[in-house]
Amino acid sequence: MTELSNARITDYYTESTFNRIRQFAEGKETPFVVIDTATIDYHYNELVEGFPYAQVYYAVKANPAPQVLTLLRDKGANFDIASVYELEKVMALGVTGDRISFGNTIKKAKDVRTFYEKGVRMFATDSEADLRNIAKAAPGSKIYVRILTEGTQTADWPLSRKFGCQQDMAMDLLILARDLGLVPYGVSFHVGSQQREIGAWDSALAKVKVIFERMKEEDGIELKMINMGGGFPANYITRTNELKVYAEEINRFLHEDFGDELPEIIIEPGRSLISNAGVLVSEVVLISRKSSTAMHRWVYTDVGKFSGLIETLDEAIKFPVWTEKVGEGEDCVIAGPTCDSADIMYEDHKYPLPLSLAIGDRMYWFSTGAYTTTYSAVEFNGFPPLKDYYI
Repeated sequence: MTELSNARITDYYTESTFNRIRQFAEGKETPFVVIDTATIDYHYNELVEGFPYAQVYYAVKANPAPQVLTLLRDKGANFDIASVYELEKVMALGVTGDRISFGNTIKKAKDVRTFYEKGVRMFATDSEADLRNIAKAAPGSKIYVRILTEGTQTADWPLSRKFGCQQDMAMDLLILARDLGLVPYGVSFHVGSQQREIGAWDSALAKVKVIFERMKEEDGIELKMINMGGGFPANYITRTNELKVYAEEINRFLHEDFGDELPEIIIEPGRSLISNAGVLVSEVVLISRKSSTAMHRWVYTDVGKFSGLIETLDEAIKFPVWTEKVGEGEDCVIAGPTCDSADIMYEDHKYPLPLSLAIGDRMYWFSTGAYTTTYSAVEFNGFPPLKDYYI
């Protein structure tokens, strides 16, 4: 038993922000997520202040809502795009091709052609076959090669292995890009989403430095850009350093490796911009025990892995949960409503929820602005996609 049966609101939101979200949520049918755009605005300003030398390319996959895209468009952000569908969303809002990067290394040749025809001139790659497709469909474009990085053990949501290539291959690709009439422009990496170890950027930048130096000395290719990807943290249960600390350390790493005259720097935030702006509201459907002597309850709620909480897969992302009920708590398993045995969010890491929690009560999931609406299934078990509101 424990008395600490709820997340503390003030660890995640100002009182006025949470009250505004909670009042807006009253009377609406669950589940849904409420996104506070003022919080996004704050985090964008914080990011620009921490990385004044960098160009921001928002990772649209985090949350492609028009309200989010419009806000960031008006603040001068650029956009990291992964598909023609994201491209259409962004360009429908008046964003031009010179503010877009095709950051997905896995893409059809016809999609490359579409991006090129829309004015996009910067493409990521990590393989020869993809590079040759770009050369045919987007001649003369700028190329940046994504490299593999360490850091998978210290990121809550690792992203290497599937994307990127080894250093030697990256250099071969940059040479081939030149020979194919493309512009070998830079190198990119991603240290993993929700990266808690700031030193992961140091290791990655050291690899980039070697590539920059060898390309210039051995092949006469002077690279211009480093894309440091995302990885900056949101505010979940597991504590991380503040963004200011990340910025200070990464700034030091950059200057140690590249001196006072830095290359063009790109960052691709998604989670760190949007997550903390969101509160997902769900309702308790059922509370049960698996035996008369069980020491913990099962709490079933009307949101689950297939309706926005897929990042609880392997319990990787631990969202803070708050309820209006208070008092003595007990460890609980939290599961979703679908007829799939995998639809259990937290079982190994049991959440201490109040014993007074009852069917029909609401659960507030903090820091759920990113990767919830976009991961929500269309109609598994007939449940509709997660609703979203923007205030």
